[in-house]
Amino acid sequence: MVRLVSSDGKQLGIVPIEEAQRRALDEDLDLVEVAPNANPPVCKIMDYGKYCYELEQKEKAARKKQNIIVVKEIKMRPKIDVHDYETKKKHIIRFINHGDRVKVTIMFRGREMTHTELGFELLNKLISDLKDIATVESQPKLDGRNMTAVLIPVSHKQKKE
Repeated sequence: MVRLVSSDGKQLGIVPIEEAQRRALDEDLDLVEVAPNANPPVCKIMDYGKYCYELEQKEKAARKKQNIIVVKEIKMRPKIDVHDYETKKKHIIRFINHGDRVKVTIMFRGREMTHTELGFELLNKLISDLKDIATVESQPKLDGRNMTAVLIPVSHKQKKE
């Protein structure tokens, strides 16, 4: 015995499974068990191929609406040359304009660790240069031999507020 639902959504009551299969064949549709754990199980007369297609379309639409967060990383050294700094800054601007987050990493080697303030100055200069298009998600912080800061496009921060 199964609880039968017609193709247009009407309840047809509790019927033997053989009769449910016969009704589905009469309508030239499939008999699909939609709630196997119910007592009695619920079966619906429907076009199974069309049902699967609609489920697939819903999943695709949900995936399109998802927002994928991409984090790009730019690495620098504290003694970076002016031209190299400008080149890295252009890359960061391109990433930010594309809508990606940018993790800026300053790498210290050897005795450079004694002058971590150079890294803070470099990151603060970069942040002030990009203040029109990017905001700081995480402030510059020293993590072992690396100093990192994360920048996000300005529009992302405005959406959160």
